[in-house]
Amino acid sequence: MDTATTRVTIVDDDALVLRSLARVVESAGFAVDTYASPRDFLEQRDDSAPGCVLMDFSMPGLSGLEVQRVLSEARDARPIVFVSALADVPDSVAAMKGGAVDFVTKPVDRDRLLGAVRAAVERDRAAREARAARERLEERLGTLTAREREVLDGVMAGKLNKQIAADLGTAEKTIKVHRSRVMRKMGAGSLAELVRAWLTLRISRGTGARNEIGAG
Repeated sequence: MDTATTRVTIVDDDALVLRSLARVVESAGFAVDTYASPRDFLEQRDDSAPGCVLMDFSMPGLSGLEVQRVLSEARDARPIVFVSALADVPDSVAAMKGGAVDFVTKPVDRDRLLGAVRAAVERDRAAREARAARERLEERLGTLTAREREVLDGVMAGKLNKQIAADLGTAEKTIKVHRSRVMRKMGAGSLAELVRAWLTLRISRGTGARNEIGAG
């Protein structure tokens, strides 16, 4: 984990707690941004840098759960670690269901806190890598011609080259050429790799329809 390029955003309305949390997180090598107001945080937030949000659960104006919902609606996917001395079990459950990584109680144990922050940062790193991989696959898919997409659909349907050729009204050797181009453009060295790429695209698009991946 490269902490030098990772930012932990800390939000807490208690100035003493905010400074204390910042010192602990900075001692682990993370860059830190601090906000004493949830509204200031939401107005100035920047999710471009990898990292996570460390946030007090009970703040005036906007609660931690409300901020969590706003971030979700804004598609700010940075993982959240909540810190609170007052939250009860239902609150904790609601936060975790909303995607929070952890719920740390005050007074905060240093090792417990840093463990939660590191877990959140690692989740963010993995999520960003997965998004980047999906974007690369989308770009590769965009390089396919309409006919190559039809061939891809046929291959993913488990059809043989001759069956795809019959469906498309062309020669089997032509399908072999298209299939080879599909493999190359999608960066797949084997059928298994092509299937994994196709499944990744289906999941990212949230579709169960086989032919939607190849749709123009």
